Amino acid sequence: MKKSKSSHIFPIGVKLALIIGFIVLVSLGTVTFLNSFFISKDVRITAEENNLTINSRSASTVQNEIVSIRSNVFQILDLINVMSGGKNSALAKQAEAFFFERNSDIAEVLLLTNYNENSNLVVHTRLKNTRFFTSNEIDFNATDDFISQNKKKFLRACGGEPIALNASPFFKTGMMSIILPYRESGLNQCCVILFSLESVMDILGSGSMNSTFMINDSDDLLFHAENDRILSGQSMKNHPLVISMRENNQNNEESRQIVFDYVNDKGKRAKYIGAYQKINFADICVLTTVPLSTVLEGVRTTRKNNLFLMGIVLFVSIIFILTFARYAISRPLRYLTASAEEIQKGNFNTAIISTLNTKRRDEIGLLNKSTQDEQEFLNTFARFTNRGVAKAIARKEIDFEPHLKDVTIFFSDIRGFTAISDGFKNRFGEESPREIIGFLNDYMSRMVNCVTISGGTIDKFEGDAIMAVWGILRDDSLDFELLPDSDPKKAELSQLHDLHVKQDAISAIRGTIAMRYALMQYNKDAEAEFSCLQRRHDSYGGFVRGHGMVSGRHNP
Repeated sequence: MKKSKSSHIFPIGVKLALIIGFIVLVSLGTVTFLNSFFISKDVRITAEENNLTINSRSASTVQNEIVSIRSNVFQILDLINVMSGGKNSALAKQAEAFFFERNSDIAEVLLLTNYNENSNLVVHTRLKNTRFFTSNEIDFNATDDFISQNKKKFLRACGGEPIALNASPFFKTGMMSIILPYRESGLNQCCVILFSLESVMDILGSGSMNSTFMINDSDDLLFHAENDRILSGQSMKNHPLVISMRENNQNNEESRQIVFDYVNDKGKRAKYIGAYQKINFADICVLTTVPLSTVLEGVRTTRKNNLFLMGIVLFVSIIFILTFARYAISRPLRYLTASAEEIQKGNFNTAIISTLNTKRRDEIGLLNKSTQDEQEFLNTFARFTNRGVAKAIARKEIDFEPHLKDVTIFFSDIRGFTAISDGFKNRFGEESPREIIGFLNDYMSRMVNCVTISGGTIDKFEGDAIMAVWGILRDDSLDFELLPDSDPKKAELSQLHDLHVKQDAISAIRGTIAMRYALMQYNKDAEAEFSCLQRRHDSYGGFVRGHGMVSGRHNP
């Protein structure tokens, strides 16, 4: 089955929706991308500045806290040394109790003496916060194990090098030790201060985004927000931020910042912003990191919301455009298309054309008006020629190539038309031309109708004369004449052709008879209206002015 042309048409409403949807998608997508890009850039700069500020402030505060602890410890040691009766006096015991009451985070203070390089360390002075040990359920011998395991580092401290150590694995709680060179009576001594990390935790406590930790000169973890790492004595030597710091040989207190990749605890590689700064004590370094994904979480959420909003706007736009196009564009265009298809089929009087809205002030209204004008023209053309000719022209079925055809031709005109015209002039004066044209239109319409109903075609009008043809529209090829006489097909086609020619001649006679009756009726009507005007028509026997119907071969 042959499909109609309309079945291959891509609806203009869908095209319009796609175009508008593409524009909305590109515009909102571009705005969302640029907005996310610039906001991400600003947020990242702000996060870097904030991370650097947190790191600098944390390092400064930790340094002040350690300096404060050292000062308080040295003050109590100096006080005990100058007391009469020494460290075992009642006054020294009272000062010790008062010291631990004011410094409850300090667990123990020791003075270790190294009398020579190869000798063991000897405890010279020991100040123990028994309440701290008891409340935290710490073994009182944990300090001795701690000293025994880190003897070399204590000897280094006695030699004049301040050292910071993670004591948490020995005390099973968050503990840190700072070992300071100490000189008394010319002895090589070191002061060991063991204190809880609670005070440091208050300073370096992890926020919702930034995470701060602290390491010593051996890259061992001194403090971290995750207590398990401290208790296990984890080393941070392989941390990308620590590696970068060591490669940059950070020996001053200037804070620096980098962006690095790091595999987190979940095994996922992510980008981090990291800042580091060493404090002016025991080569301790404070490092602060923040995941870049956490920093940009708000930006991603905003972008996600914008994309969701863009989807809603796109959906609403497409629905609106499809609805608008359906009722304002597609439906009128479908009617217009259907009207054009009906005209192409030769259906000039279809009711669809009369429903076209010609009052629209746009291109569709103009096309509707043009379609109705085309319908009026084709109907007028069909009225004065032949509807079959008009349909053939609309369908593009007319073959304009010259070829021979056997047709029947009819000629007629109005006898005494000159005298009739003079009679109109005498009766109507200056209005006679219009009256004559009206008379001819009336007369010609009746005659054309007779030709049409009998299957003829009006060839032309020549003043008051009519030339009609029967058989001109019939697709009747004469190629059979080229066949040999012995071919039975030739006789069959010749017989059929002769039958058609005879039918054309009979149709022409019928049309002529119809014209005579139409003329008689016209004369009666004219006589009633114009009693002084006589009209006679010479078409008897099919002969006009010595001519008549001619049935024969005609080259159109």
